[in-house]
Amino acid sequence: MKTVGLIGGMSWESTVGYYRILNQTVARELGHQHSAKCLLYSVDFQTIEECQSTGDWDRSAAILIDAAQRLEKGGADFILICTNTMHKVFDQVQHSVSIPLLHIAQVTADELIKNRINKVGLLGTIYTMEQDFYKSVLVDRNIEVLVPDEDDRNFINRVIYNELCHGLFEKSSKERFLTIIKKLADQGVQGIILGCTEIGMLVNQNDTDIRLFDTTEIHAYRAAMKSLE
Repeated sequence: MKTVGLIGGMSWESTVGYYRILNQTVARELGHQHSAKCLLYSVDFQTIEECQSTGDWDRSAAILIDAAQRLEKGGADFILICTNTMHKVFDQVQHSVSIPLLHIAQVTADELIKNRINKVGLLGTIYTMEQDFYKSVLVDRNIEVLVPDEDDRNFINRVIYNELCHGLFEKSSKERFLTIIKKLADQGVQGIILGCTEIGMLVNQNDTDIRLFDTTEIHAYRAAMKSLE
């Protein structure tokens, strides 16, 4: 079994989901008392959030590079950045180590293509929804990407940082998320990417008939299966 390196803590609430899914998948595949071999480097999210809000992506890249190099030295065979937004600095981190990183948008695109989805709605932080570093991965795979309008984008971003990252799950926020999902469905999307690792803690497939693609579940599952190759 390969050892999975996790750069987590962005936020720690969603990193818990990665650990759970990794171990559940390995246990299901191998049975008995098997669990995942993994190393976790959990950063201080306050520092990362400050870098995001001020646009200091180079500083945030340096923090993740240090984490990746420590995981490589610790014996990880490959690495996951356990957040969608920080894939903005994916290439910088990948170039800093000799072991591969598993890109969250790439594995999500694989899942969309497997399900014959070619038009999708994307929910996430402002950075993920508005910048091209994430959407371009999907567009390059011939997947059309729609995002909510500006008011809804700002609402989603506030809920992620002010509620979900603190383990708060408000009924009113969930209801509006479902309304936003419905709006995108009315625009013809075939599915919705939960493109922030916290969103799946607020809404899930039981809440809507529209197909949801939870990036935390997809990323962690693919990592578990890669560890068993």
